[in-house]
Amino acid sequence: MSSTATPTPEGRKARPEHIGHVIFIAASAAMGGFLFGYDSSVINGTVVAIRERFDVGSEALAQVIAAALIGCAIGAAVAGRIADRIGRIRVMQIAALLFTASAVGSALPFALWDLALWRVVGGIAIGMASVIGPAYIAEVAPPAYRGRLGSFQQAAIVIGIAASQLVNFGILSLADGDQRGEIAGFEAWQWMLGVMVVPAALYGLLSFVIPESPRFLISAGRKDRARQVLREVEGAHVDLDTRVGEIELAMRSDRKSTFRDLMGGRFGLLPIVWVGIGLSVFQQLVGINVIFYYSASLWQSVGIDPTSSFFYSFTTSIINIIGTVIAMVFVDRYGRKPLLLIGSAGMTLSLGLAAWAFSFKTGTGDNISMPDTQGTVALFAAHAFVLFFALSWGVVVWVLLGEMFPNRIRAAALGVAAAAQWVANWAITVSFPSLSDWNLSGAYVMYTAFALLSIPFILKWVPETKGKALEEMG
Repeated sequence: MSSTATPTPEGRKARPEHIGHVIFIAASAAMGGFLFGYDSSVINGTVVAIRERFDVGSEALAQVIAAALIGCAIGAAVAGRIADRIGRIRVMQIAALLFTASAVGSALPFALWDLALWRVVGGIAIGMASVIGPAYIAEVAPPAYRGRLGSFQQAAIVIGIAASQLVNFGILSLADGDQRGEIAGFEAWQWMLGVMVVPAALYGLLSFVIPESPRFLISAGRKDRARQVLREVEGAHVDLDTRVGEIELAMRSDRKSTFRDLMGGRFGLLPIVWVGIGLSVFQQLVGINVIFYYSASLWQSVGIDPTSSFFYSFTTSIINIIGTVIAMVFVDRYGRKPLLLIGSAGMTLSLGLAAWAFSFKTGTGDNISMPDTQGTVALFAAHAFVLFFALSWGVVVWVLLGEMFPNRIRAAALGVAAAAQWVANWAITVSFPSLSDWNLSGAYVMYTAFALLSIPFILKWVPETKGKALEEMG
């Protein structure tokens, strides 16, 4: 799937006449990101209950939680190809159906493997949404606003994370603080997983309202409809025939990319593809999803009571939203690389503090505690880590992956980078329970090391894409 925009004359950088409509379109497409965040994080509130319900240890539990990430890699790998054949909107609708099925199936499992299967189905939907959202927005957004509109995807993800934590907290309160407490005939954790039906249905409905990408419409021979969409998103002052001609010219020199097109560098893949993979992998190896998958059980593991642990999980989600807003404001003003560098430095310091604090954890089983000072430092460090991640790597990686690849390889390269991200996410997710049982501080030392290593990676290899048209990426 190509997310190609065309060269834009300086005059077209003026504020679009229909920017409100463009924002609505981008926000609707980013609803897939909301579901991405919601589905990724909602499991956080059910970990203890699933462990008790199915009587499983840390290793088996980690496999169930991480099962969604297998589906994510599959969905990310196939979304671009499907979108090029049947359209971006149809892929959104398929993802909405998969999200809905996953929510119902996960809420009503009859065995552990059944729950894992529905997690995989939800993961496929997440993977599709992770690719189709940024690419679609890049195709419909006016170039001068592309960075900010592209960041809608990450904004929706973090709002989805916060929403899942808030819903989990509300359901837990109704169940008197017991994840297995009964509400209307079902256990609390089942409600937590099943509520996702509501945003999934909304995503599906919105996909029938927003227009198809002009680029796909032109590729399908529907030029009249493409002109209508271009008028909607760029305003009546635009010469529509010229715009269609620009897109057609770009498409004639842009054939559908395949994995073979990514080959040719010293280490097999082209250098820019390795950079994309590196961005995706570093984004996960700093351990961000440990916070969103395991934070409730993490805080309980260091002696914080269940209700407070859910509250702290929610507050980190709010911090995540604040950081994302900061990134949205500055990503087009100061550029991509400065934000990444600030984030990496901040994450290194905060993760190092967390590793130090967790080294004071004492006790085993249900009798675990930390000194008050170190407990306070751990909470502060976790929130600071989320803030620095959100204002940098959380938003900027998605923006860069939608922009940095040359037209001729964008589809295949984006799919490979997204798949690499999910594989790295899986590795971190599946390893954390065992690592934390072995040495929680040691796990955070490892995440600190990856945050530190990301700094020379940014300085040496990551390109700055601020202000460049997609055709300039060479």
